[in-house]
Amino acid sequence: MIAAIMVAAAFYFDNAVRDFIFRHQTRSVHHFMYNVGRLGDWPEHLALGLILAGVAWWRGNKKWTRIFLSMLIALAIAGVVGRGIEIATGRARPSVRTEEVWSRFSANYNAFPSGHVTASMAFFGVLFFANRRVAVACLPIPILIGFSRIYIGAHYLSDVVCAAILGILSAAVVTRVVLPPNDHQRSTVDHRTSMWRRG
Repeated sequence: MIAAIMVAAAFYFDNAVRDFIFRHQTRSVHHFMYNVGRLGDWPEHLALGLILAGVAWWRGNKKWTRIFLSMLIALAIAGVVGRGIEIATGRARPSVRTEEVWSRFSANYNAFPSGHVTASMAFFGVLFFANRRVAVACLPIPILIGFSRIYIGAHYLSDVVCAAILGILSAAVVTRVVLPPNDHQRSTVDHRTSMWRRG
């Protein structure tokens, strides 16, 4: 229900958010957000995951090796599903001019959902189920990537919101199937225990 409300609200405010950002853009921020998008795509997440999994394996930490491999699997699944939806929907990006010729396989018509956000949320979303503390520390990364895609006119708000939901769902499925129950259940219990002690 909450997800449905978020999606409906995102579609409703698509044009309002696009117009507001367009009116308040600055060249320096646009340049920064463009570079965030360049560094926040799936190849960069893939490289980071491989490095982290390699380091964890080299140190003999089986738990974190499984977690990092699960992050890579979630990244791959979300990427394939998201790409299929992009081609099927063929939604134009906010920056596309109306006179441009529509093409389902053109990058200009692959706005829904955002591939960058899908990849980032699937990748870091696994951490939410495996280790909440680390996930909270990493949360600004997919948020910044999502905002950057809206800021430079590559996506609507709804593209980003739906991509985030798809990424989280992919992470949840992978966590449940790939990670042993003890890995993510223990993390949840430890998190709740620490919250109880602080309260």
